[in-house]
Amino acid sequence: MTLRHFISPAIVLLLLFSVPSKAFSSTAIISTPAKFKCRTGVRFAKIISSTSKYSITKENNKGGPLITTAAKRSASRAATRGERRLVSRWISARSYLVMDNRTGEVIFSRSPDRKAQPASTIKVLTALIAINYLDNNDRVRPSRRAAAMPRSKIYLRPGATYRAGELIDAVLLNSANDASVALAEKIAGSEKLFAKMMTYKAAIWGGERTVCKTATGLTARGQYSTARDLVNIFNRAMENPEFAKRVARIREHTSFGKTLRNHNRALWRIRGAEGGKTGFINAARQTYVGTFNRHGNDITVAIMGSETMWNDIERLVGSAFTRLAASGYSRKVAVAAKNTDTGPVRLAAVGGELLPLAPRM
Repeated sequence: MTLRHFISPAIVLLLLFSVPSKAFSSTAIISTPAKFKCRTGVRFAKIISSTSKYSITKENNKGGPLITTAAKRSASRAATRGERRLVSRWISARSYLVMDNRTGEVIFSRSPDRKAQPASTIKVLTALIAINYLDNNDRVRPSRRAAAMPRSKIYLRPGATYRAGELIDAVLLNSANDASVALAEKIAGSEKLFAKMMTYKAAIWGGERTVCKTATGLTARGQYSTARDLVNIFNRAMENPEFAKRVARIREHTSFGKTLRNHNRALWRIRGAEGGKTGFINAARQTYVGTFNRHGNDITVAIMGSETMWNDIERLVGSAFTRLAASGYSRKVAVAAKNTDTGPVRLAAVGGELLPLAPRM
């Protein structure tokens, strides 16, 4: 045997005993990443608590509650895994998101960043831009192209003139494709240019993953949005009093003899509905975005790719308000317990409600 055969083992042994034994203990190996996770969690909690839920936009500093990166990561805290599985089991939509508008917290979600054709929910952008750029009495003359749009439509006559305010109502209530294109051409000169304006506005209003190719939401290559973006955009739209008033109407009569009926059945079917926009095309299936309010709790729901839209909405809305009511009751009980000398208050779930029990002595 040569000297070379003794040197390698000697070096290994020297290095082994020169390093503190604690470095090789299972406790140290486990605790290091655990400590790192703990520090990261604390730092993240501070970011959440110090960050405003109301995002400041490029246009003004009065933004609606947007779903920020912090809110995305806190989605797991918004509902237990059991609740999610229970809710998701009965929902046909490929993607959905339910947000607490008071805090920006995600209550329930499934693939909220999945890109898909938005169908007529994209008309929220069309109507909001028209409200901002046109007066109610501005006259709009539809082109032959606008009048030739497929249903849903109100059968505008090319060359005739219509009040902009009535066409905006037709977009929001009747989901009229001909009115959407007529407004787009009035504002931007062409639907293609107007769609670029929609994409730009969507990014400003919280829809960073939304790309518009039409003013109508009809199937177009390269056009897409997400459930998260729809929630953000609709919350921004509802901050506009005129938009909120229009989208809540069940029917409206026009000066040219048409009766506009709202496609949003939630207004008379689901308690607490304040406004929303429906959509359907074969490529997107059923889509929806809308807000609901019950007992001071305010939520926005967006679904995409649904086969049973109204059942999906009803279940999501009911489950979300049940969860918010339970969490609100728990907070009240916790505050009451803190202000008394009787000790900690225990809670018991009875008949779907949380009831305080007498403290243990």
